[in-house]
Amino acid sequence: MAISQQVFLRDAMRRLNLTRDVFAARIGVKRRALDTWLLPEGSQEARAMPEVVARFVTEIVENSALMEKYAQSAQSGPLRDRIAAGGKHQLLSVDQFTRESVEELFRVADLMQPIARRRKVSRVLEGAVLGNLFFEASTRTRVSFGAAFCRLGGSVCDTTGFTFSSMAKGESIYDTSRVMGGYVDAMVIRHPEKGSVAEFAAATNIPVVNGGDGAGEHPSQALLDLYTILTEFSRLGKLLDGAHIVMAGDLKYGRTVHSLIKLLALYRGMKFTLVSPPGLEMPEYLLEQASRNGHVIEQTHDLATGLKGADVVYATRVQKERFAGENLEGYTADFQINRAIVDACCGPDTIVMHPLPRDSREGANDLSTDLNTDPRLAIFRQTDNGIPVRMAIFAVLMGVEGLVQHSLRDVTWAPPSHIGPDDSVFHGLD
Repeated sequence: MAISQQVFLRDAMRRLNLTRDVFAARIGVKRRALDTWLLPEGSQEARAMPEVVARFVTEIVENSALMEKYAQSAQSGPLRDRIAAGGKHQLLSVDQFTRESVEELFRVADLMQPIARRRKVSRVLEGAVLGNLFFEASTRTRVSFGAAFCRLGGSVCDTTGFTFSSMAKGESIYDTSRVMGGYVDAMVIRHPEKGSVAEFAAATNIPVVNGGDGAGEHPSQALLDLYTILTEFSRLGKLLDGAHIVMAGDLKYGRTVHSLIKLLALYRGMKFTLVSPPGLEMPEYLLEQASRNGHVIEQTHDLATGLKGADVVYATRVQKERFAGENLEGYTADFQINRAIVDACCGPDTIVMHPLPRDSREGANDLSTDLNTDPRLAIFRQTDNGIPVRMAIFAVLMGVEGLVQHSLRDVTWAPPSHIGPDDSVFHGLD
């Protein structure tokens, strides 16, 4: 680059007429990363801009059509209108998002971090009631949604399982949804049948969030997974564009990977390696969707081969409860992701993730507990990120995200600096 990167970036922002915050969002980087690239050369905190960023910004400023697209400092209308499903403020699928809108949601999640980390409190949803309707077993997702709503000042009504619902008496999805819509202000629904949450959403005008519909999707999980990846990469000084993502495990019935691969495909130059036991491969329609923008997709049944060169390893458990004639042949101890194979095949900056719960029983061969104290294991940072991301979802769907910043006040209790005794030193970074 003939000119300094500071001059190059400042000229690009001037020509696009964008602030630093908006420019960082448009090129898909954290604001703090952009700030280090804009510091004077020789400064102790200055960092070199990655070559992929320079190429991308150059492509924008030299292409009039891209200039017009990226020069828009704000998209039209509130975020909740731009991600609406069928004109309703509901979150049913990650297909509702573009790269720009998902990163806008993450900026709201960043605002929620002081609340999620128990440093601040907000009451922007005071008086609102959430209906947590979980017709399938759940602990983390149900409590995470409830905690997120409560931390914004709302209250929660829970129901779990078919046995304790009127659906056990033959009540239809339509009737259940319409009745609950008269009691609460928003609903999170988990149901074992694919497409069922969309039926609930069609019967009401209040915000509905898909908490998992069978082998279909789990959009909030995918959003928190992507948020975690971006946060981890920011800590490591890496960009998501061009990353190598390995997904390993039950890719046929694992709804978390179904949603996540769609979101990751919004980025540029991705390589996906899909490692699964025979018969549990990723559905063909998802492979077709993920490959539309020229991403590289490889499939293998060999774990060691698949893990080589991975930036992220995303493990999933076998969804035996959803099997329809499949068996576990091939899902042996050789398929387990453990410390030995991660050390042998992955680098020191590889991020190991899992949507949880992981099956820790003998013979399950799920993600090994011998990685628990390895800083590459991000599963607990991942679950912690579920709170700010789900807070952001509620705030956006209910139209209060603009009120959060000015509603914050200090907590009156003493929160822990680290939630878990084995948390890595960077776990609580601001």
